[in-house]
Amino acid sequence: MEAIPPAPPRILIVDDDDSVRDVISVLLREEGYNCVVANGAEMALDVAGEEETPLVISDMKMPGRDGLWLLENLRERLPDTSVIMLTGYGDTESAVDCLRRGAVDYLLKPPKLTDLIRAIERALAKRRIEMARKRYQKKLEGKVRDRTAELRSALHNIANTYQNTLLALVAALDAREHETSDHSQRVVSYTSAIATRMGIHGKEMEEIGRGALLHDIGKIGVPDAVLLKPGKLTPDEWLEMRRHPEIGFQMIQNIPFLSTPADIVLSHQERFDGAGYPRNLQRNEIHIGARIFAVADTLDAMTSDRPYRKGTTFANAIQEIKRCANTQFDPDVVKAFLDIGEEGLIRIKKEMAEKKLNPMQAAADAAESEAELARLTDLDDEPDSPPVGSTATPIGAPPVAIRSASGTEG
Repeated sequence: MEAIPPAPPRILIVDDDDSVRDVISVLLREEGYNCVVANGAEMALDVAGEEETPLVISDMKMPGRDGLWLLENLRERLPDTSVIMLTGYGDTESAVDCLRRGAVDYLLKPPKLTDLIRAIERALAKRRIEMARKRYQKKLEGKVRDRTAELRSALHNIANTYQNTLLALVAALDAREHETSDHSQRVVSYTSAIATRMGIHGKEMEEIGRGALLHDIGKIGVPDAVLLKPGKLTPDEWLEMRRHPEIGFQMIQNIPFLSTPADIVLSHQERFDGAGYPRNLQRNEIHIGARIFAVADTLDAMTSDRPYRKGTTFANAIQEIKRCANTQFDPDVVKAFLDIGEEGLIRIKKEMAEKKLNPMQAAADAAESEAELARLTDLDDEPDSPPVGSTATPIGAPPVAIRSASGTEG
């Protein structure tokens, strides 16, 4: 079966002189081109827009709208149409002006047939190349969009994997001492609620949340003899316990997406009045995330049950935190905390309890997260230290430890 030859390109001839227009169109039809005509610029613009017109051959000087007007409007409305300009004046400046405005060629009237055919062939060849380039660019842009979407999805999955791994690690740390189970995630919820009231959102909110989540990660480096001691800690043991913010900071500071949370981990035992540790920072020297965390952590510590005491009511905890504004706590943070109200804080705790995973599901999620993280990042150096528990610092003048079920101070 013979291939069907392509249809000849459509060429629009524009000239107010009927004889010139007719002669050019007849000659080009004999050469196999599909020619249409127009006697003025405005008519030409309409004819060119009726169907695809690869090439327009237009006179420069015409009554009313001239060839330059037509050229500019074709560039704007039909940018894929090439234009050859004809003029009866051998003016170099006019030729340069036509080419500058987008014409592909410039011929003197009356043009020689051979010169006109060569100009047409050059114009159509240039247009074919340009159209192919545009198709390629469009295809390439489509591939870039697809790859970008895939990359964003992959990055989102990686971010979720990181977050799930952190959650699994912190759940294990909290579970080390049963009375503080889910402590870190509750503190994150309280911290996020306070931060929202303070107008914090986006990336800053995410970093503060991670800092709150990982605040006790440094207790991995505290010896079990100190961390799990059932009795009162000696002064030397207490100094060992107080190292956990610095240990946590050293553990995560070189992980790029945890650089800001690392600063919160380092500062989470500081006090607004400068009486905290390890650096005795005060006021705005303390990262805002750590200042918010201090309130959230104290609320959870006071309202959670311990083997040696029952948790106090939210009303009592709120009043005590309010009393310690300007000493232990940032007054602006306390104000945002009070704006949430007792009912709002109780609701946050209830919602956290409803979301709690059963132990088997938590273990499965942890294993899946760790496997995915290792696959995506080729990191196989996760710490093998046994997870330990999390404690909270109570309010009051000097930083006195809250005793956990196993006697831990922190």
